[in-house]
Amino acid sequence: MHVTSSVRQPLITGGKTLKDVTHDISRQVEAKPSMGWLLAFLFSVGVLLLGSIALVATLWEGIGMWGLNKTVGWAWDITNFVWWVGIGHAGTLISAVLLLFRQKWRMAINRAAEAMTIFAVICAAMFPVIHMGRPWLGAYWALPLPNTFGSLWVNFNSPLLWDVFAISTYFSVSLVFWYIGLIPDFATIRDRASGIRKTIYGALSFGWDGAAKTWSRYESVALILAGLATPLVLSVHTIVSFDFATSVIPGWHTTIFPPYFVAGAIFSGFAMVLTLMIVTRKVFHLEDYITIGHIELMNIVIIITGSIVGIAYITEFFIAWYSGVAAEQYAFMNRMFGPYWWAYWSMMTCNVISPQLFWFKKIRTSIVATFLLSLVVNIGMWFERFVIIVTSLHRDYLPSSWAMFYPTISDVGVYLFTFGLFFTLFFLFAKFFPVINMAEIKSIVKSTSEKVTK
Repeated sequence: MHVTSSVRQPLITGGKTLKDVTHDISRQVEAKPSMGWLLAFLFSVGVLLLGSIALVATLWEGIGMWGLNKTVGWAWDITNFVWWVGIGHAGTLISAVLLLFRQKWRMAINRAAEAMTIFAVICAAMFPVIHMGRPWLGAYWALPLPNTFGSLWVNFNSPLLWDVFAISTYFSVSLVFWYIGLIPDFATIRDRASGIRKTIYGALSFGWDGAAKTWSRYESVALILAGLATPLVLSVHTIVSFDFATSVIPGWHTTIFPPYFVAGAIFSGFAMVLTLMIVTRKVFHLEDYITIGHIELMNIVIIITGSIVGIAYITEFFIAWYSGVAAEQYAFMNRMFGPYWWAYWSMMTCNVISPQLFWFKKIRTSIVATFLLSLVVNIGMWFERFVIIVTSLHRDYLPSSWAMFYPTISDVGVYLFTFGLFFTLFFLFAKFFPVINMAEIKSIVKSTSEKVTK
């Protein structure tokens, strides 16, 4: 009996050679900006400038410009903070965790995902700082630094301080991991460049010479950083969830939050990576490197994490019912049928129902369907954070303190500012840095050509 095994589809299509990889990826950096890139960049800068008006007004007048009140002390600001931190999770997962598991399909998307992580964390960190009201007078108090006012220290028992440690560590490790991966590619562009560009990329490449000893050290450092970054995938959003889980507010005081927040972060992060990569592959003509196979694998991750998030939603209701605590039960009924019912059902539709469409192969391999559903997931995850924060606060134990939250133009404007900042940074990265890791992609091309020859 003769048995033949099916051969996996190549990760890189088009019969690319090593020279093709260098040319296709370097030309995006070397060529003049295209009209499409310029229009998108100018639009993002326009959004950034428009949002900066609201940001400056908030800093000048104070957070009284926002829709906060005595009952709802957290709203859009912390909603956006948690949302942006969640988006940054996919970069570390793709780069570090999948590297340790030797998943080669990550190589075409890890560079952009890492950059997305850094930009998302910058956007996230803005909101707690702005929420301080006068950050130039007190932002440094969040850091455990000695001071001249005696033995006055930050509260190490507060999860808000744990956020400072977690996010600063996450940002630092992600930034180093991202830059280390860029060094060989900077050297490649340096060798192809001339004049001032050669000087700039020569400085960025740190004297990379491509020797065997250099590659050995590079791979060792990459593995060490991956090992350090992997626990951060679990720890960062776990600690963010402690901001809520360690309180006594109905709807927040629950032990399911840490794994629930981590799954939700990976869920939204992968959706944002898909949104960006689908646009990038089209604008820069990288269809042979970011293939339908990559998109399908990422959609499978979205199915898994979306299902986990759906189970978490159901578990929350079960625990509220099983606890027998009237305030806890009311908090969840209020989410479903209270004044913010539209936010809850938007969340359920976007996060639980829409990802299940990816069970159909035709949909999860469709570029248009994937792009639209990735946007839907990101919208749904924003609504999730809004539901958790605002609906739990606006009706607490005391009916006399119940209040509604209505966002103001300043709330919306500061959110737009972070969008403008994120996409402006990403467009600059995509133009002046190699958006795909050439060094890693070449290892796939080599093995693929060998298989084809055999």
